[in-house]
Amino acid sequence: MITLNVNGKSMKVDTDPGTPLLWVLRDHLQLTGTKYGCGIAQCGACTVHLDGRAVRSCVTPVSMANGRQVTTIEGLAETVLGKTVQSAWQDIDVPQCGYCQSGQIMAATALLQENPAPSAAEISTAMDGILCRCGTYNRIRSAIDAAAAELKGAAK
Repeated sequence: MITLNVNGKSMKVDTDPGTPLLWVLRDHLQLTGTKYGCGIAQCGACTVHLDGRAVRSCVTPVSMANGRQVTTIEGLAETVLGKTVQSAWQDIDVPQCGYCQSGQIMAATALLQENPAPSAAEISTAMDGILCRCGTYNRIRSAIDAAAAELKGAAK
């Protein structure tokens, strides 16, 4: 039995410890906002936070999340940072197809949590490897800049 703290709620799952966290979230806990993209940690669609850090859930065994804090896109809106980033995404109309966007938003919030005023280079580095087949990278960067500016203004 594995105990997870997902989006602030303690949950027990009976699964093989080697099962990817992605499949536990989607299949056992019905949290389908985290997407399956490639299964080899190359696209970033499956990005979630593990103790506040962005990780690729498709290659993270659920045993690594045992007793730790897991945040998915569903739980992100419960935080000021998450609400701010999601609002910036909507204001700038970032998504086209939207498939990668939960991974993009999870990576962006992890970046802003660690660095509230990232440079363009730091944004590019943090977002590198989160693939968007629609090519909305410029809007993604603009949304991160907008969220950072809004958070900075709110902190004053």
